[in-house]
Amino acid sequence: MSPKAAAEVNSFVLSRRDYAMIAGIVSPGSTVLDLGCGEGELLAWLREFKNVDARGVEIDGAKVRKAIAKGVSVYQGDLESGLRDYPDQSFDFVILSQTLQEMHKPIGVLREMLRVGAHVVVSFPNFGHWTVRLAHLLSGRAPKTSLFPHNWYDSPNLHFLTVDDFVFLCRKEGWQIESRICLQADREVRRLPNLFAEMAVFSIRR
Repeated sequence: MSPKAAAEVNSFVLSRRDYAMIAGIVSPGSTVLDLGCGEGELLAWLREFKNVDARGVEIDGAKVRKAIAKGVSVYQGDLESGLRDYPDQSFDFVILSQTLQEMHKPIGVLREMLRVGAHVVVSFPNFGHWTVRLAHLLSGRAPKTSLFPHNWYDSPNLHFLTVDDFVFLCRKEGWQIESRICLQADREVRRLPNLFAEMAVFSIRR
């Protein structure tokens, strides 16, 4: 990657809060699979600055081509079925960034991620944030906020989960939470994250 391209990727990744947190979790020299990798910015950053063996899956053909142009190994496929061909524990890290709520069967995706990866890193917007609760209470309609800007009928989100929901699921499934980072803007939220955090980044394992 050219110095200019590396600088652009670095700026993009560090400006997106969840990407910056995920980049800090992934170990140097590890093997990484990014599901729904978009145009491959995070993978390109991890390869350039952490020397990882980076691969991705993306359903949008145009984004796949842009990712490949960055020198990242990405193939076009459906996330909900794209992991079945990978053997158990194929990767050190499997990443799913702000896409879990768009999956038809999110628990099946998480189980497959944990099958093929030693560590799973997931980020998602927190539906329990106080602005979402207030919007629903005052309007009596499906919440529409800066976190969830879509109308109910054209939203890509199929499932609305909170920080506490994800913690409960991990406990129910017996998954170990290795780390949890909850964010409000650029600040980490440690007190009452289910109420005050806009976004959460979890690292889990079996």
